[in-house]
Amino acid sequence: MYKTRENYGNTLYVSETACQQVKFGVQAVFGPSDPILGQHIHSICDALDIPHLEVRLDLDAEAKEFSINLHPAQALLNSAYQDVMFFLNWTKVAIIYEDDYGLLKLRDLVKTPKSPELEVHLRQADPDSYGRVLTDIKSKEIRNFIVDTKPEHMQHFLRMIIQMQMNDYKYHYLFTTFDIETFDLEDFKYNFVNITAFRLVDADDIGVRGILRDMERFQPAGNTVLNKSRVIQAEPALIYDSVQVFAVGLRTLEQSHTLRPANLSCEAEHPWDGGLSLINYINSVEMKGLSGPIEFKEGRRIQFKLDLLKLKQHSLVKVGEWRPGLGVNITDGGAFFEPGTVNVTLIVITILERPYVMMHHEKNYTGNNRFYGFCMDLLKAVAQEVGFTYRLELVPDRKYGAQDPETGEWNGMVRELMRHEQPYVMLRNSGNFSGNERYEGFCIDLLREIARMVGFTYRIELVPDGKYGVYDYETGEWNGIVRQLMDKKADLAVGSMTINYARESVIDFTKPFMNLGISILFKVPTSHPARLFSFMNPLAIEIWLYVLAAYVLVSVTMFVVARFSPYEWNNPHPCHGHSGPEIVENQFSLSNSFWFTIGTLMQQGSDLNPKAASTRIVGGIWWFFTLIIISSYTANLAAFLTVERMITPIENADDLAGQTDITYGTLESGSTMTFFRDSMIETYKKMWRFMENKKPSAFVPTYEEGIQRVLQGNYAFLMESTMLDYIVQRDCNLTQIGALLDSKGYGIATPMGSPWRDKISLAILELQEKGEIQMLYDKWWKSPGDTCKRKEKGKENKANALGPANIGGVFVVLLCGLAFAVLVAICEFCYNSRRHSPSERETHAVQPPPTCSGSLQTVTQNPQQQNSNNQESLCSEMARELCRALRCRASSRRRKACEKCSTHVVGYTLDNPTATPLNGMRSQRGSLGISGDLPAHIHMHHHVPHEYDGN
Repeated sequence: MYKTRENYGNTLYVSETACQQVKFGVQAVFGPSDPILGQHIHSICDALDIPHLEVRLDLDAEAKEFSINLHPAQALLNSAYQDVMFFLNWTKVAIIYEDDYGLLKLRDLVKTPKSPELEVHLRQADPDSYGRVLTDIKSKEIRNFIVDTKPEHMQHFLRMIIQMQMNDYKYHYLFTTFDIETFDLEDFKYNFVNITAFRLVDADDIGVRGILRDMERFQPAGNTVLNKSRVIQAEPALIYDSVQVFAVGLRTLEQSHTLRPANLSCEAEHPWDGGLSLINYINSVEMKGLSGPIEFKEGRRIQFKLDLLKLKQHSLVKVGEWRPGLGVNITDGGAFFEPGTVNVTLIVITILERPYVMMHHEKNYTGNNRFYGFCMDLLKAVAQEVGFTYRLELVPDRKYGAQDPETGEWNGMVRELMRHEQPYVMLRNSGNFSGNERYEGFCIDLLREIARMVGFTYRIELVPDGKYGVYDYETGEWNGIVRQLMDKKADLAVGSMTINYARESVIDFTKPFMNLGISILFKVPTSHPARLFSFMNPLAIEIWLYVLAAYVLVSVTMFVVARFSPYEWNNPHPCHGHSGPEIVENQFSLSNSFWFTIGTLMQQGSDLNPKAASTRIVGGIWWFFTLIIISSYTANLAAFLTVERMITPIENADDLAGQTDITYGTLESGSTMTFFRDSMIETYKKMWRFMENKKPSAFVPTYEEGIQRVLQGNYAFLMESTMLDYIVQRDCNLTQIGALLDSKGYGIATPMGSPWRDKISLAILELQEKGEIQMLYDKWWKSPGDTCKRKEKGKENKANALGPANIGGVFVVLLCGLAFAVLVAICEFCYNSRRHSPSERETHAVQPPPTCSGSLQTVTQNPQQQNSNNQESLCSEMARELCRALRCRASSRRRKACEKCSTHVVGYTLDNPTATPLNGMRSQRGSLGISGDLPAHIHMHHHVPHEYDGN
């Protein structure tokens, strides 16, 4: 190893010295730290292919061949500074730099600020002008500084801060040096001044402590290597790590290759053959050194860790860390809060509103214990984080605060600062509570957490007028919480208090702890009552009538077309001889046409098939018609029978503005009323005119009254979505209509310029990141014991089981059809029995042909006897037919009855229905000249031949 002392005044001398060294087989060059000399040395290494390891800050963003730089890139350091400023919510900062090189380093802070609201002031200063520059910055009320000064001038700058009396808790200094621990900060420890810086070497690391022990053990007698703080500075640590990186890369290369040093010359400019392989192996090294994790990409260090240090009363302590790609991670957020604001008692006003703040009304609750709820839990967390106590008080007018356009006054919480409003602030209903314990709710829990984090105590008081705060344009005054804060009668306002422009102009707000918007509260719409014939709902009544008309029209058309077409007339017995005239018939009678049409409509078909082209066209068109109708009916039937349809008269704000039947209103003296009053959107202006002129008034003094009006029906209540969600969770008769009309947030209000705003904002952000605010929200909004049971959103539109109310009409149609069929069957039975009775057959008895020999003897009966026999024959015939029809085990075969034959059958019994008639043809056989006895099973008769009537 060759060591060359840097001569910053003579770059030629340094270059010649480097050229002399490379003649002896140099494998790597380390340093120098000066940026100008570093450029010259790198040009030599680049020409000769010698690895060049640097530990200096290089502002050149381009990658350099044969160069390895262990110093973190300035672009990454600027990102670290921006993350710290963003965490501390800096809106105005002064950057003090010593020379032009310092301005180049920090130019990204000015060109690309992380927050567009950040106001940056650049001032160059040297030891002679420190006092003048600080005085000028102080006169501009700038409290935040980024200081980039040379190490030898650092102590002088710190003394100047003390002389200018800029060393109290109001000021915050972020130094760019990595060696802040090596400077004397004893005069700043007890003045609560905020001094912050990053360090590259973690003094608590085991490896670093081991190196420190070795340095102390091997340092020469009388020659102190370590500084007074006994820490390793950044530059020596980087040089140490560069040697380690080179050693690891060289060792890895020699495991697979043999590396031979070469005597090089700057004049010949013959590059080293092994340089490229060596630089590649060094560039791939990943290890942990004194400066933290080390990793390279194209010669630039991309992996490291910066510890964020903050000065406290005893020493510099680590409060966070920063890594590339991960950003800043604050581990001790309370360290950034001013000690002057810790352990004080704040007056916090609120409004009772579920579930934000609730109150115990029993005598055994006093002080802050009277209140509970979401906001109380939040306030408790913020107070604990920031470090203050508080006293809760209620807003007198019970209003959040809105500006009256006539008087200009604000009312409510904006004036008084805190209001009872569930679930944010509520009085406890049971137990012995006093002070702050009387209150409960979301905001009470939140305030408790914030007080724990920030470090303060509080006393809760209610706003006198119970209003959040509205500006009265006539008087020019605010009321409610806003008035209380403006008069400095309270330090904080906790509750469901909306952040808006008008309030922000007179008071301050923290970061919002809850995001919300205006929505519509409405009574749950009623569902359609299930009808017995609901299966007809898929098609309108007009469509059913059209289908019926189409059925009749197609049936008649089929009958007429079939009659006209010659191809529908066919011989039913084409195999018979042609002894007589050929008889043809048409299958599409009027009744068959109706049967064919209804069969295809019901998707069942029939035994009738069109044969002519014309009838097939009619049938095809009808089939296409029935396909569309049946498919449409089936597709729509499921939705009508299985999904409960709700009658919703309004769907959004536009529906409200376009009608006058449903009254709608807001809470008076609140941000919701102010939103509609000041809105420039035509829909909301129209809604405001309706609400303003409505008699009786559309506005309600409290949420409870608005909810009651909604439950009474025909009223929509415009309110903030979080409060709406709380109400809907507890009353299944209420629901939210439409989406949010705007987007805003709830914040904790403070007087203008309060030092607590930023501290509580940081506590709120931390609680949000930890998910504690969401846990408080679930506690006060979705408590299983308080919420009503309603269908899950994912199951609301799922199919329900069909009941009698849905498809009972189908069974009614079935029963009616069966009853009608039975009635028709009875009519057919009676008609058929009458036709086949003996009296009817005798009335239509066939006379023997005149050509037959012999004569028939006739018996003449008187009319009375004939009528009696006719009635008896009809009744007996119906009785026999009825017995045959109702007999379960009777044969399914029977002889066809003939109206030309007698019913007196030989051997006729119910078990022998095929017996032969005794009278009729048998009684006439003698007259007909038929000899012999007829067998009992032979059925003989003589029909008069009839001719085809041409039909």
